[in-house]
Formats: sequence, C-alpha cells, structure tokens
Amino acid sequence: MKRISTIIFGLSFVLYLSGTTFGQGKGGHAPGGAPETHAADHDRDANHGKSHASGEDTNFEVRIEQNPALKSKVESMLPAGENLKTAASGFKNGGQFLAALHASKDLGIPFDQLKAKMMGSNAPMSLGQAIHALKPNLSEKDVDKVADKAEKEAKADERTKSVTKPVS
Repeated sequence: MKRISTIIFGLSFVLYLSGTTFGQGKGGHAPGGAPETHAADHDRDANHGKSHASGEDTNFEVRIEQNPALKSKVESMLPAGENLKTAASGFKNGGQFLAALHASKDLGIPFDQLKAKMMGSNAPMSLGQAIHALKPNLSEKDVDKVADKAEKEAKADERTKSVTKPVS
C-alpha cells in the first residue's frame, strides 16, 4: 500500500509540476498583463476540451519534438523501428512515458510489453505493477527502487534544456 501511495504521489507531483511549468505561458492574460476577455476565455476553454480527448493533449510529444537534446535522448531509448508518436500514444503525460522508457531500458523489458501492461484496456497498471507483472522474480522493494529510479530519470529528462547556438 505504501508503494502504491508513493507512486501515485510521485506521478501526481510530476503532473502538477508539468502543469505549472508549461501552463504559465498559456495563461489568462493578454500581452502586457491585462486579463483576456470572456470570449477569449470561452474560445480557449472550448479548444482545451478538444485537445484533452486524446490524453494530455499530446503536448508532451510536441515538447519532446521541439527539444533536440531531449528528442535525441528519447529516440535512443525507443525500440528499433518505433517512432516517438507511436511509442508515446496512450500515455497520460510525458513523465509516465519517459519513466516507462527508462524502466524498459534499465530492466531489459521490451517496451511494448511494459506499455501494454500500463495501458491495459480493462485493468491498466501503474509502472510498478507493470514491472512486477513482467519481472515477478523482483521483490517489491526492488520494484519500488527501479520505478523510483525510472521516475527520477524521467523528471531529469523533462528538465533537459534545448541547446541553442548564439546568433553571430
């Protein structure tokens, strides 16, 4: 129970941070700091609902695509022949996707099997539960350590900054 609570708290914290970090530029103010009009709020809210129909609007896929350093790192962890969009489809957020990639790499678990357990149509599993199902010989303590490590690696990846060259 403690392990599940820890995982849920960790994922919630990642979601909170990603919403805080990436939501700041989308805010309810027009350039110059003035609040937007009610009509602008309504339009934004209408579009917001549409984008959430497919999971967390696949915003994390776009962020990865637009960050060459992160994109390169992620692509190096993807299974041969798999592209980012296909691999990331179905995940709720970038943290969950990146943690699954790291756990797959760290444990030698095929990514598609780990993803299938986590995205299960009738009983989706947490990262820790999916690891335990695919590696039943690992103790709960070892599963917790691996899941925590993968989540920390994912958080570090999300902080990866795009390296830009100064214009001369």
